[in-house]
Amino acid sequence: MSSASAPEKAARPVRRPRSLKNRSYGLARWLHVYTSMISLLIVLFFSVTGVLLNHPEWTLGSTERRQTVTGTLPADWQAGTAVDWLKVTAALQKAGLKGAAGDYRADPNGDTLSFRAPGYSADVTIEPASGKYSASVDSQGWVAAIGDLHRGRDAGRAWSVALDLSGYFLILIALTGLAMLFYLKKLRLSGLLTMLGGAVAAFVVMKLALG
Repeated sequence: MSSASAPEKAARPVRRPRSLKNRSYGLARWLHVYTSMISLLIVLFFSVTGVLLNHPEWTLGSTERRQTVTGTLPADWQAGTAVDWLKVTAALQKAGLKGAAGDYRADPNGDTLSFRAPGYSADVTIEPASGKYSASVDSQGWVAAIGDLHRGRDAGRAWSVALDLSGYFLILIALTGLAMLFYLKKLRLSGLLTMLGGAVAAFVVMKLALG
């Protein structure tokens, strides 16, 4: 059988390489979509907690509780005449106090330290002679706790890093969204004018707020 009678294979279309413009738009779109998905819950969290911070009268069933916790530290809470703060902190945490300990102060009239966590504070006074302590504990409820998380107050190093990463994601979303706008000829001018109008409105509101 001659080669001329064999069915001819369909010629495959030659794929032209994508232009730099198309590749750049594709990358911006990919980054925008996936960072938006990653940051969706982050945006929702900060939106809701921002509204709650703006309305401190909204308790939503959250209640503040204040109490006094008393007790006596273990006999080895002092190393000679110096306070062993590590043992003191461990003993108080075992007694129910929580959060990060700090503000240590040794004083003949009463050694003091404090514990801080989102929506929570405990101020402790210790009698140097007896090792008896009294802690004034203020639990402000879950609304105050998530408000402190929004502000990054008393939330620890891990949460601080999470806030930084959240900020970077939101910056990336904004920049990639702006980059995509420049590739859309029909929407470019109206989009930029809308962005400018929003910036002017935000500036005016900030100016009014600052007096």
